[in-house]
This record gives sequence, C-alpha cells and structure tokens, in this order.
Amino acid sequence: MCGIYGEFLNRSQLSPKISFLKRNDLNIKRGPDMSGYWTNDKNCQFGFRRLSILDLSERGNQPMLSYDANYVLVFNGEIYNFQEIKADLLTYNIPFKTQTDSEVLINAIAYYGIDETLKKLDGMYAFAVYDIRKDQLHLVRDFAGIKPLFYSFDKGDVVFGSRYDQVSKHDLNKNNGIDKAVLRLYLKRHYMPAPYGIIAKTFQVEPGEVVSIGANGSIEKHRYWEFPEIKTSELIVQEDDAIVSLENELSFSVKAQMVSDVQLGTFLSGGIDSPLVTYMAKQYDPNIKSYSIGSDSEKHDESDIATAYAKKIGCDFHLDKMNAASAMNVLEECMGHLTEPFADFSLIPTYLLCHHAKRIGTVMLSGDGGDELFFGYQRFESVIKNRKWFKLPKPLRYLAYGFDKLLFNKKHVNEVLLQDSLAIAHQGLHSRFDDADLNALFPNLSTVKNVNLPNYDFDNNLTDKELLHAMRKAEYYDMMQKTLIKVDRMSMANSVEVRVPFLKKSMIEAALRIDPFLAFKNRKKKYVLKRLLAKLIPGTPISHVKKGFSIPLTAWLRKDLKAPMKQTLFDKQFIDTFQLSEGELLRIWNMHQSGKKDYKWVLFTLYSLAKWYQQQSA
Repeated sequence: MCGIYGEFLNRSQLSPKISFLKRNDLNIKRGPDMSGYWTNDKNCQFGFRRLSILDLSERGNQPMLSYDANYVLVFNGEIYNFQEIKADLLTYNIPFKTQTDSEVLINAIAYYGIDETLKKLDGMYAFAVYDIRKDQLHLVRDFAGIKPLFYSFDKGDVVFGSRYDQVSKHDLNKNNGIDKAVLRLYLKRHYMPAPYGIIAKTFQVEPGEVVSIGANGSIEKHRYWEFPEIKTSELIVQEDDAIVSLENELSFSVKAQMVSDVQLGTFLSGGIDSPLVTYMAKQYDPNIKSYSIGSDSEKHDESDIATAYAKKIGCDFHLDKMNAASAMNVLEECMGHLTEPFADFSLIPTYLLCHHAKRIGTVMLSGDGGDELFFGYQRFESVIKNRKWFKLPKPLRYLAYGFDKLLFNKKHVNEVLLQDSLAIAHQGLHSRFDDADLNALFPNLSTVKNVNLPNYDFDNNLTDKELLHAMRKAEYYDMMQKTLIKVDRMSMANSVEVRVPFLKKSMIEAALRIDPFLAFKNRKKKYVLKRLLAKLIPGTPISHVKKGFSIPLTAWLRKDLKAPMKQTLFDKQFIDTFQLSEGELLRIWNMHQSGKKDYKWVLFTLYSLAKWYQQQSA
C-alpha cells in the first residue's frame, strides 16, 4: 500500500519541488519505505511514497514509466490478477523490468488503453496516469472504493492525493471556504461521502470512476463499473448450490489476495465474515497468524467468541484488550490521522488492532463487505417489514405506529412508517443527528437542504426481492464506504495494508448471483454465510446478535473522555467559525452528562469536526 500525490496545472505554475516533496511526505505512514518524484518540467509533477509489498527492490518504486515511455503512473493498491494480465502482455513481447503489479498496470494501459485495461483489472486501487503525448491526466478509483483518491478542480488546475489535506491545504485551495451543503451532509452521515469534499472545489473520485482532465482544462467523468442490477432469471435459488458457489468463490478470492513478499495475517472477530476468511487463509498457509482486540465492556466484547473460532480453525491467535485508559492514550493520535471529518468511534479499536498486528505482519485480510453483500444489518429488516404499510396514506400510518407503540412497544412496526418513502426511511436509519438538533445547533445551516444521495431513489412499489437489492446497493455506496474509510485511515496510520476478500470483483458478482431470499432467508441476517460457516467449521459458536466493532462511548464521555471532549467542543474559535449555538451545545452536553439522553453520536460528530478544523487551520 502506498501514498500518491500530484499536480496537473493548466493555468497556475507548479509548486517548487521542495514544497511539493514536503507535501508528498505527508504520505509517509502510507509509504514509509521509499519516495519517488517525476515531472515534465511544465505542468505536471507526481510524488509517491511506497509501502513495499511486492518486489521489495528499488526497481519497484514509482512514479513508473510505461515500456514505450508514453505514460507515467503513481499507483496505490494491489492488482490481484496482475500475473494473468502480465502473461497476456508477454505474448505481445511487452518487456518487464520488475515483478510488480505496478509495472503490469502501466504497461497494460500503454498497450490496451485505459478503458480496456480497466475491464481486465480486479483489485483495490487508486491511481493517476499521465498521458505524455496527449497532455492528459486520468484519475481512477477501484470499483468498491477501498482506496481513497481526493482532488480539487478549478479552471483546469488539478491537485490530487491519497490524503485529503494534501488537497484541502494546497496553496490553490487553502483559502476556499466551507461548503455548507457538504458540512450538513457530514453532520447527517457522520462522514464525507464521495464525490464530496467539505472545502469548496474539492472532491473525491467515486468508486468505479475515471476522472479525465485535458490540456485545455476540460474535465470528463465516467463510470467504468457500477453495482450490477439484479437478474432474476440468473439467480441461484437452491441453498446447497449457493453454499458451494460461495465456498469456491471465497476460497479463490482469499488465495488471490495472499500474494505478498512480506508477512501476512488475518483479523478475526466474533462475527461471521472474518472467521470464514481466516478459515480459507489457513488452507493456504497452515501457519497463518490472526489478530483480534477485546474490550472491558461485556456488551461490546467478542473476544471469547473470537478465541473459540481461533481454536476451531487452528490458527496462531493473538488477542489484545482495550479499556478507557488505552482509548484515551490513542484518541488524539487517531484523530491526527483523519485528514477529513470522520465520526465513527470504532476507529479507536481499529487503530489499536492494526497497531498490535503491525508488530508481526504488514498485510492483513479482513471480513469487511460481508454485511453489505449478505444483509448483515438490522436496517434491512427494519425497512422490509414495514413495506406493506406504505400502501396506506401517511396519516393512517401515523395512527398504526402510535397504536403499536402504545400497546406493543413497537413490536410490529417502527419509525420507518413515518417517512415519505422507503428510500428516505432507509437513508434516515444511517443518521443519528436529527434535523431538529442540527438546526438548533447550526442556525446558519437551517435553510441548507439535506443532500439526497443518488442510490436512495428506489420507489415503494418494488417487490421484496427488488427492495432488498436496492437497499444493498445503497449500503454498498454509502455506509460500506464509511467502514472502508475507517479501516484505510487507521491501518495506514500503522503502515499496515488491509485486503478485503469479500470485495474482490469476482466475489461481489458471485454474491449478487445468489437469490436475496437465500442470503436473507426468513429475514435472518447473512443466513447463507452462516450455513457455509457451520459447514466448514462444525460446532462454531455462531452468534445471531451483531455486537459490532465498537466501544462503550456513552459511558466514557461521562467519565474518562469527558475533560478532553469538553475542552475541544467548547473551544471559542471552533464555535465562532461554524456559528454554533453555544447554548444549544451546552444543553446537549448537559443532557448527555446527566444521563437524560444519549448524545454520543452528536457529540463525537462535533468533536471530529473540531479536531479536523484544528488540523486544517494549522
């Protein structure tokens, strides 16, 4: 895994090399092993920081020129099928100097062209390629959005990087103001979804997107891969067939992602996905090491289940525990590695997990992506069980909701009934910052409309099967991205590469060939994955309660984290800059401290915004 940075300026002058390289070195945690630089001495310069995984020699460093010297590349990620692509290129006598996937990528682009190359790729990546002859820049991000790629665009000038601050704090952008619509979006979603940037004129390349900028300052965007639509006639409908297909595809995916010239291990939790990945990895490496982290909170701790999985699988298992004190010790460091606002407090255990794993390994396999592909969240059930009620007018739905709440404590229906559509209800389930609190805290944002993300546009008339698939697509492009951001930032803070076998392209497409009613049979989350786990590891302690990878933040904010959190939130410069209502902030703070209401999500979302602003202003 690496860090990339560059400028392509059609109007302004390139930054002096010394300041450019200083900003390139912000990627040093992403790439601690080597540094690289290239320029055409006119309007383009590339910087690179390398975390060596394949071909550890200096020959594998970047920026890298194609065999014909017509293209130059900076690339962050891994191409899992690079050996197959290389074998094909060798039949055309394309020369190679290294054993890297980077050289395969740039030579494939030179020979096949960028569009044809992207059809062939399977991996996780973010890269920039400069076409020397055409004086054209292409920015490309993998189809799942695993690797980040930020950029700014203003009148033909482009700055890009693996870190948001390389773009947001660049001389061309540092005086740009806050985009209020994106600020409101962050407060509602607790992270910054692509393609948005919180600083005006800054963006993110979207998953599966190519952004092309020409010498005349033109910009074009197109998707080379999108989440496939459901093909009912081609679905696997037999349970045994689905399990066999999943076993084969996941095994193939794990094997493809175990290619490494450095130590590789797995993360192992008490869930479903990471035990499957660890089991598969064990088949290819009998000495595989696995890592987990527990908590002193019984409600959040899965270490006993993870230990039981490890014994059944027979892996070399390493377990660490965390508590409020250890969280306090790394909180500031965690926030320091977030170069954009981000408010998922499970980043703390993620950071500690990667920190401990780094002592032995550099590459880790995780189970991320399984929840989105196989309906692992309660949100799916919350929406689909209310679907039939949307045939009624909204006033009658309010009446039904009130009746059920009064007599049955919301046993049969929930707040989904109160929304205008199932799509809006689904989108709303991701937010813990309601409009009333937001508008009271930020009076200047009260007239700014909520940004409706594009994949929450499905209608109420879908069949159950279509609805499940539409929700899965929305999760893929929304909250899965939040998880991937967390894992990328915290793993890179420790110079650890995390690979995600469930998000290999062929694995995604295999998952979508399974009938949703098998993956979510009888409305049981991840049903078919649990069947596969029971088959492969009989007697495993499969949990049907999703604890998540979290911490007891509610209590910590009232005790261990109270002082640093309050100091940050009530900083006068922060309050004045964002025009916060200090009285409303104090009310929310006191409500949480007294135990009258749990405001942990609101407080942590504000805290992350404040810490980001401190770094942006530094």
